[in-house]
Amino acid sequence: MINHTFVICAYKESRYLEDCIKSVIGQKLKSNVVIATSTDNDYIRALAKKYDLSVFVSGKASDISRDWNFALSVAPTRYVTIAHQDDIYDSSYSKNVMDAMEKDEHALICCTGYYEIRDGKRVKRNINLYIKRLMLLPLLIKSMTGRRFIKRAPIAFGNGICCPSVTYNKDNITLPLFTEGMKSNIDWEAWEKLSRVSGSFCYCPDLLMGHRIHTESTTTQIIEDNSRGDEDYFMFRKFWKEKTARFLTKIYGNSENSNKL
Repeated sequence: MINHTFVICAYKESRYLEDCIKSVIGQKLKSNVVIATSTDNDYIRALAKKYDLSVFVSGKASDISRDWNFALSVAPTRYVTIAHQDDIYDSSYSKNVMDAMEKDEHALICCTGYYEIRDGKRVKRNINLYIKRLMLLPLLIKSMTGRRFIKRAPIAFGNGICCPSVTYNKDNITLPLFTEGMKSNIDWEAWEKLSRVSGSFCYCPDLLMGHRIHTESTTTQIIEDNSRGDEDYFMFRKFWKEKTARFLTKIYGNSENSNKL
């Protein structure tokens, strides 16, 4: 029985959507694959027909948090990966993540290592990636991944968890998960929320997916939004006192410039 679903969040007409589709239907361990969108169009429909995929259309205006909540809601399985349309998944992603999560009945989420895709090339090493991997090291202590301070360690100094690498255990989390109204730190805020409830964070350190960095990506556009710093400060205040939070906000803002091309 297939117990995992990739829900591809499709928005408008991304030239990378087909690459994402190919990567998730080409998994060694087969998963369900569906498309969720709030911008239904002929381009998405044509690709869905080509690969025989169901399309779920949200009846609400497009909004990242709303779209992600919708994606989780349409998945028919316990385990769900919200696949971002610009990204790709290595063929062993499903198998590695399912192996990890099925060994831990208390798992809330499972994240993996990842590489960046810049100008069509896979970038496996840069300062930003090294820092993110360092932040995730506490999750390698498998006997302690249910402890609150271990779950919070990768997100206390910034968002160390790559959102498209995450698989969710719907049986162990409360839906809707993502808070509407936020622009840049929707995922970070969700991890912080989950860090305070019973359950564990799984981590597969292998580089199992590719996160694309390009000028049209939502990540790049959000970083260029001047309101980004306000949300960073809002998140750091969940972990630190005011002065420390302001200092970290400044440092974090500078580090996130590596997500620009």
